[in-house]
Amino acid sequence: MIIFIKAGVFMTLLVYQVFKTVADIGSFHKAADLLGLTPSAISHAVSSMESELGFSVFNRNKSGVTLTNYGEHLLPYVNAVLNSEESLKQAVSDVNGLKKGKVKVGCFSSVCTNWMPSIIKSFEKEYPGIWIEVFQGTYDDVNYWIKNGVVDFGFLSTSSAGDLPIEPIYRDPLLCIVPKNFKKDPSSNVMSIDEMSRHRFVVQRESTDADIQNYLKQNNLKVQTGYHVLDDLSTIAMVANGFGICIMPELVMNDIPYDVTRYRMQPEACRVIGISALNKDLMAPAAKMLYNHIVKHYKNA
Repeated sequence: MIIFIKAGVFMTLLVYQVFKTVADIGSFHKAADLLGLTPSAISHAVSSMESELGFSVFNRNKSGVTLTNYGEHLLPYVNAVLNSEESLKQAVSDVNGLKKGKVKVGCFSSVCTNWMPSIIKSFEKEYPGIWIEVFQGTYDDVNYWIKNGVVDFGFLSTSSAGDLPIEPIYRDPLLCIVPKNFKKDPSSNVMSIDEMSRHRFVVQRESTDADIQNYLKQNNLKVQTGYHVLDDLSTIAMVANGFGICIMPELVMNDIPYDVTRYRMQPEACRVIGISALNKDLMAPAAKMLYNHIVKHYKNA
């Protein structure tokens, strides 16, 4: 889609912020509360924006507001403008010898639970003036957030990054997880493809465990399953209760509250976790500092 914007269009950063907030929340009233404005001020800002642009950016209905096709196309560019404003603020702070700003980071579940608390604590000790905002979701969510300027950068596995640039930082071995009472072939202490193929699996959708799905495909392992779940903990809970076996990255298994047994697999495999940004050289100063901090402390790949 190509949008033609009339010559002479000029909108303030406040209008852009109003547009983004309404788009995120889906309500004029909630956006007004969040921004400390009146609902009429929000409505006026949106109407002025639409008048200037020459097209509607929101569909209004009784249940709230949603973006039009034009609005959907415009959102990434508005995010880019707002991110540029944040970059300018941080650059001015740097000139004045201050370390201030906000960094938005996207991450999937196991990084969020295992790494982000210690990352935030260690980074805030060095840079107490920088605020970190965390967005947790699936690989697909993080990929979308990076491409659309919702986050400054995000954690992905190399197999889920698609066409995004990614810097590998951590090799996370894949393990076969079985119930505690699982009757393992005593001739080997690793789990072979042949042995796994004889058991039912508990699996997640590909947007959540792309690396595991790739392992199954590469080794022609056609799994039998009646259980399709959305998150790591639910998967392991199903395994612990005897509903099948699963494959999990080692990082996921830290502090799991279920009694299960882990086996290395043959052939071995791992997911490679990395940090992805549209262009790390163009990130705001605070985002670059956090990016480099993570690489320094977590890189083993």
